Amino acid sequence: MIQPFYRLFVPKETNLKDEVLSGLTVSLALVPEAVAFSIIAGVSPLVGLYTAFIIGLITSIMGGRPGMISGATGAIAVIVVALVINHGVEYLFAAAILMGLIQILIGVLKLGKLIRLVPHPVIFGFVNGLAIIIFMSQFSQFKFINTSGIEEWISGNNLYIMLGLVVLTMAIIKFLPKLTKAVPSSLAAILLISSIVIFGGLDTKTVGDIASIKGGLPQFHLPSIPFTLETLMIILPYSAIMAGVGLIESLLTLTLIDEITESRGHGNKECIAQGVGNIATGFFGGMGGCAMLGQSLINVNAGGRTRISSSVAAIVLLLFILFFSEYIEMIPMAALVGLMFMVAIGTFEWASLKVFGKVPVPDLIVMVLVTGITVVLHNLALAVLIGVIVSSLVYSWENSKRIRARKMVDENGIKHYEMYGPLFFASATTFSEKFDPINDPSEIIIDFKESRIVDHSGIEAIHKVTERYHKLGKTVYIKHLSSSSRVLLEKADKIINVNYTDDDPSYILVMD
Repeated sequence: MIQPFYRLFVPKETNLKDEVLSGLTVSLALVPEAVAFSIIAGVSPLVGLYTAFIIGLITSIMGGRPGMISGATGAIAVIVVALVINHGVEYLFAAAILMGLIQILIGVLKLGKLIRLVPHPVIFGFVNGLAIIIFMSQFSQFKFINTSGIEEWISGNNLYIMLGLVVLTMAIIKFLPKLTKAVPSSLAAILLISSIVIFGGLDTKTVGDIASIKGGLPQFHLPSIPFTLETLMIILPYSAIMAGVGLIESLLTLTLIDEITESRGHGNKECIAQGVGNIATGFFGGMGGCAMLGQSLINVNAGGRTRISSSVAAIVLLLFILFFSEYIEMIPMAALVGLMFMVAIGTFEWASLKVFGKVPVPDLIVMVLVTGITVVLHNLALAVLIGVIVSSLVYSWENSKRIRARKMVDENGIKHYEMYGPLFFASATTFSEKFDPINDPSEIIIDFKESRIVDHSGIEAIHKVTERYHKLGKTVYIKHLSSSSRVLLEKADKIINVNYTDDDPSYILVMD
């Protein structure tokens, strides 16, 4: 019984040192992010930290993508802030539980495969927008609250020290791997910069200046809300949006990590793991979360490939909260800002800038549109949804122009229409215009060997064409019709003579 559990965490050819060190690096990067997102959501910093620990540990064990990091995210924080303001934090805990139930249902119904519908330009736009958000969000660390309660930019020596430490951090992360890979460059940079600040007595912003991260073990807690239909109606819209945003971000992150590691994760399994994790966060005082692209990239780049690294990140984060908070609070924010700057630079798909002029203009428009919506609205789900809709409309428009017919009359005086291209709602009108019932002979054959009927609009288009011939006393024969369309055509069997030949095609949808 121990052996399978051991193999789950320690697969063959695993570099245990790299896994542990990459997990440690990620745990350090999780702290300021969790604290910052908690502040955005209007809750205690410990809420975000508990969320990062709980969902991070559960998804590391149960998730469909080893090495992927989950925690409290900005996308979820932006959604829940209105709920917290209007109804209080207890409603947030309940919303996280319902969010998890929705995600589990999506996973059980195997709807995770729908991520395949996201086109590549949309993924490019999502990644680039997220990279810009990560980069821009670090600028808040260059500000402080003055005695009047007004936020101002730091200046003078404090600014120069901060910039110098940020640049030094970035340089270490960039160039240390060329000298040695014994220690992850991100971890080495954080330790070195922290040593310079602590032993050099430099006056610069630290993690402790943001908020204290000291706390105890998360406690089981039933949300203190009335269990009524009214309460359900309050939290349901938030939970549904949280579930959608969380899974979109998680599954897109899974796809990107798949590409980097040249392996394949399991989307439906990840949906269920995210759901279980969010239910647990709701019962233990968390705000709900999802996969984190930035931290996942830190982990992968530092050598984390298995469940060890993500589990270590979550466990060490809890140890920080319980025992080492005073030391973590001494880490200069400049080191973490430099780290996140490098993550943003590495996240941005620079190759997408090279495709201008080389790919269709609609793809470029979609990519820029998704990036813009992501950056301006910080709404990843809306950006992806709009990108998918626009891409689908463009695809439909382009395919609507591909329906065509080759016409010929055989030696028996029967006219043949050999169709090419898909017949669906966008091409139905063009399809109907291909026929000439008045001038055609008494018998015609419509051959779908190089075409297929996609939807009900295509069936209706055939029905209308055959009806026009029927009114003129002419007969229509259908050849090489796909088996999936035969059932739909049964309602027109009185006016359509369907010729089922042995070589009629059969279309099969490949499922997981």
